[in-house]
Order: sequence, then C-alpha cells, then structure tokens
Amino acid sequence: MSSSSARPVAAPNLPAPVGPYSPAVVFDRLVFVSGQGAVDPATGQMAGPDVAAQTEQVFRNIQAILEAAGTDLSRVLRCGVYLVDMSDFPAMNAVYGRVFGDHRPARTTVQVAALPHPELRVEIDAIASLP
Repeated sequence: MSSSSARPVAAPNLPAPVGPYSPAVVFDRLVFVSGQGAVDPATGQMAGPDVAAQTEQVFRNIQAILEAAGTDLSRVLRCGVYLVDMSDFPAMNAVYGRVFGDHRPARTTVQVAALPHPELRVEIDAIASLP
C-alpha cells in the first residue's frame, strides 16, 4: 500500500485524537475509523457515566467522521466494540441496534482490561464504504 493512495480524514468538528493517529483514513473506497470514545468534541466532556449515554456519543463521533469522509453510518461494513465490563453489553447493544436499525454490519465485541480514559466504558471502531 503506498501512502499516496491513503488519505487521512480531518475536519474541525471531529474528536481530537489522543495520540499520533488520524480519526480515520480513506483507502480506495473504504473508510477506516479509529476507535472512538465518548468525549463530546464540542465541549471536551465525557458523556454520562453509563454505557448507553457513552455509546450514543461514540456513534455521534463516528457519524461526524464518516460525514467528513463523504459517507455515513448506513454504509458501515464492520464495527469493533470494546467494553470495560461485558455486563454493559445489553445496554450498548440496545443503542447499537437502534443506531443501525435493519442494517447489520459485521461486529466483534470484546471485554478489555482498560480504555484510554478512566471513565470510558466503551470504544468502537468502524470500517465503512464510500458511495
């Protein structure tokens, strides 16, 4: 893969990465979205402490990144979901199901030991196609 065929996604309203990476990278017709947490980019504040509120914010962040890349949630092909506690699965899954409706991307869900922020309960990454 040559670096000239991949381009980072950037826009002023996107969540700021907490490290040396892009919010997403477009390669050919695919958009690879980095793992997103529940920080509201407008306020810099973490969404509510429960996983449902955090999952809502995560999907708002992913949607903003996808829109900046020229696509949206309806074109997501796969998600990776990372939970600090697997007992949060039902609440996360309820939001996930509502966000995607009848669209059913492939998904992996795993429990992790920790996420980058001590209050963060869920992180989600995604791969989407461009129209």
